[in-house]
Amino acid sequence: QVQVVESGGGLAQPGGSLRLSCAASGGSFSIYRWYRQAPGKQREFVATISSSGYISYADSVKGRFTISGDGARNTVYLQMNSLKPEDTAIYYCNTRLGFLDYWGQGTQVTVSS
Repeated sequence: QVQVVESGGGLAQPGGSLRLSCAASGGSFSIYRWYRQAPGKQREFVATISSSGYISYADSVKGRFTISGDGARNTVYLQMNSLKPEDTAIYYCNTRLGFLDYWGQGTQVTVSS
């Protein structure tokens, strides 16, 4: 059974930092993606990393967020620096096994003074 669990969300001040973690179990995963969904908005792509080393970011987080992975632990991280109030959202981790997508339950990130 595949499980995806995010952690590390919380409250940060503008300009602050948070690090999110995503741990997957139940398979061997070659790609991970972070998405986020703010209140009243659609879920949007944030960043992706693959086992081949491919990394990509949404324009809105480039230069501020860094995605990295620990293949041995099936865990990926999202280091978020220079946080802005508009980064406030529930952050979801997504991975794929075969043709099926798996999602975590999400972790809340709130950026406010």
